[in-house]
Amino acid sequence: MNFLSHYYFDRHNPDSYFVLGTILPDLIKNADKKWLIHPQKNEEKFTSLAHLSLFNGYQKHLAVDRIFHNSDFFKYYQNHFKKILKQAIGTSKVKPFFVGHIALELLLDHILITRKLVDVDLFYQQLNGIDHQIVNDFLSLNGITDTEKFHQFFSRFRTEQYLYHYLELEKISYAIKRICMRIWLDPFTLEQENALTDSLMQCKNELAKEFISIFDLVESQLN
Repeated sequence: MNFLSHYYFDRHNPDSYFVLGTILPDLIKNADKKWLIHPQKNEEKFTSLAHLSLFNGYQKHLAVDRIFHNSDFFKYYQNHFKKILKQAIGTSKVKPFFVGHIALELLLDHILITRKLVDVDLFYQQLNGIDHQIVNDFLSLNGITDTEKFHQFFSRFRTEQYLYHYLELEKISYAIKRICMRIWLDPFTLEQENALTDSLMQCKNELAKEFISIFDLVESQLN
């Protein structure tokens, strides 16, 4: 699941450090794809309430993704979208199953925003109230020494408020292209990108009929 889909499960949680923890694995991965931490191995080091909240939120992120990626919902829609989007991207080097996976996660965020099921303003407000030193200490305890690199990315993430771009399908196509560029050089032509946007509309319309079922499933299994 993507940022706002993770936030959905804690949209009423006033603990900003827990909320940050629920998206921290993806923030770390985006800041440096080589970084990989295992907070469960360092649990005894987390003595402050804020560090425990970050840890517990981090663990919830992993639990949510485990349920999501093992669900029939995910397997069906990833495969279904792969077939639809394969026609759009044509001869591109990008693997259709990869595009189907990313499209599913971003479209879930898109639907949450457009149906106003998450308050994106509140999400950013909570992140803006975070104490940098507390996050620095948590990262250091988990073996990340270049905390400045993380905070440069985290600062851009909050300032640019990129998640609002998921309101528009054209911006989702662009986001998919940017993600693919981490693996493939020049993944789509302009024609393919436009076709991708058109196909995303079909995917969105189908997903919108039963998208909430995956959130209900994850919530029930978390509980």
